[in-house]
Amino acid sequence: MGTEKKHFFLKLNPPRASFMVDMNEEERQIMFNHIAFWKPFVENGTVIVLGPVMDPKGGFGIAVVAVDNEEELTAIISKDPANGLNNYEVYPMRAVTK
Repeated sequence: MGTEKKHFFLKLNPPRASFMVDMNEEERQIMFNHIAFWKPFVENGTVIVLGPVMDPKGGFGIAVVAVDNEEELTAIISKDPANGLNNYEVYPMRAVTK
């Protein structure tokens, strides 16, 4: 008997609206580390979609994740190198998957 995964929509809010076009070198390195951090979760299917949204009012990042429970997600987010520079909004969702 399998367990149903719980899905969440994550919005990664940058520190300023212009962040995607004017990040400094330290911020850029944090974001490279952020991408590297999430890559294994994309590869193992925990992350269904991940990437930047090019909103003309100010870009932001999004992800849709499938985890066993919210505690698992909280543990993952807490280790993200971009957490702190950016901040997360987390929303439960009902995902339609294959």
